[in-house]
Amino acid sequence: MLGSTALKPLPASKSGVKMNTVHHNRRAKAPKRLPAAATMALCMVLVGLAACSSTRDSSPSSTTPPAGTSARARPPGPAADLSTELTGGHGAFMGEATTPELQRIGYVQHEYAATGTATSYKAVSALTHDGRWQFVPDGTMPYRTRVIVRAPAKATAFKGTVVVEWLNVSGGVDANPEWVSLREEMVRAGDVWVGVSAQSIGVEGGPVLVNVKGVPGSENAGKGLKAIDPARYGTLEHPGDGYSFDIFTQVARALRAGGGMPGLRPQRVIAAGESQSAFALVTYFNGVQPLTHAFDGFFVHSRGAAGLPLVGPGQSAGIASAISGTPTIFRTDQVAPVLDVQTETDVGSVLNSYAARQPDSNQFRLWEVAGTAHADAHLVGPSASYLNCGVPINNGPMHIVAKSALHALTAWLTTGTAPPIAPRIDVTPGAAPQIVRNADGIAQGGIRTPPVDVPVATLSGAPGPNPSTICLLLGSTKPFAASRLAQLYPSRAAYLNRYKAAADATIRADFALPEDRAALLAFADPSGIPG
Repeated sequence: MLGSTALKPLPASKSGVKMNTVHHNRRAKAPKRLPAAATMALCMVLVGLAACSSTRDSSPSSTTPPAGTSARARPPGPAADLSTELTGGHGAFMGEATTPELQRIGYVQHEYAATGTATSYKAVSALTHDGRWQFVPDGTMPYRTRVIVRAPAKATAFKGTVVVEWLNVSGGVDANPEWVSLREEMVRAGDVWVGVSAQSIGVEGGPVLVNVKGVPGSENAGKGLKAIDPARYGTLEHPGDGYSFDIFTQVARALRAGGGMPGLRPQRVIAAGESQSAFALVTYFNGVQPLTHAFDGFFVHSRGAAGLPLVGPGQSAGIASAISGTPTIFRTDQVAPVLDVQTETDVGSVLNSYAARQPDSNQFRLWEVAGTAHADAHLVGPSASYLNCGVPINNGPMHIVAKSALHALTAWLTTGTAPPIAPRIDVTPGAAPQIVRNADGIAQGGIRTPPVDVPVATLSGAPGPNPSTICLLLGSTKPFAASRLAQLYPSRAAYLNRYKAAADATIRADFALPEDRAALLAFADPSGIPG
């Protein structure tokens, strides 16, 4: 996976904001806190650079529907057994480029074997565009996978929210892009983060679509946990991706009952996933959630137009099949709200989430963020130095918007106050929809952040000139010529004043949090502007 747990964004070209949206005072109401095209498509969903130095940490531990909605009965069902803690070997493995300093941020980590008997599903009829899919149980198989829990060290810091991430396996190992993007906000809010080894390749290993050789940790790609550390993970057994959806459900049930979190009792359980995992959440929400009501809300990040396909025993789900599948929206007859956060790359590339756009509603919000990439410098972290995409990769503040989105979803669940409605990125329709760009090559429309409205570089979801498959999803940062900077800004002071005003506008529009103002300002880069 592409990952970093850096607490600050990497400095580079950045800029300001203008918003024409509905917004509200969230702080006052919320608690603190893949055919030929298929080959190319396969790598576009790789949120997982095999830049996976392992994270090793041996640290010792009823739902709230949105206001105005009625709680639906949550049918009973089997829960995963999380009673066995995994120990020994080299410690807990996670595909993230930087090991988090959990003790410093007041968190502890535990890792458990999740065991049980999982059910696979089959669709009764075609998977239609409206998402109103009907799944029925198919077969059953035993499973023994792993769950990793990061929780506040002090029980009093926990405020009731558990974020359950479907770990991403696109890079050939379990990776946690949502933790990397959202960590600061989850810590501020006292959330518990749970990573689930939901898919087979993370446990059993398998073919890697794009192996980024030379990046630290790439030697682990495709091995699976059992081969990476047999002493710790040798007893795990995954029956195949067809069972992943029920495994995810059973882990949620166990967590809701306090499993894996001694002394803590969740009030709301949020499903989260990025890239391939977001494809999986589309399928889960449309086909499984109506049967289980296992999650209170869904944080979907960088989905493609379709969902992850259902597969047979022992098989891995194919992203090529997913991308060539029928574009589908999120069904509109469910209580659990969905906040869908999309980068510019997701909207306009082969992922084509544009084909799955749907209106905002009482239970759905779509945030599309201009000038952002499917993966970027924050997510890649130190691994960026091993990449050559022809130009610097995208260094925009996508993670800052994502943190605001998680905060908004939590407020939606706790107070009933819906997130702001966001403008969509401007797109010219057609057989191959094109993002509309201004004279500097910056996308028009969408959520605006200072680096795109007070620019010193073109931040884009489009890749640089290097045709490397991994570079196709990393976007680009192209600094302006000195002559262009002189046209835009008479002085550094003028630039910085405009930038600060744009940052404050983003915060007022509720697309960045006040606590992240300093991080947003750190993206300002007056270095090329004459004093």
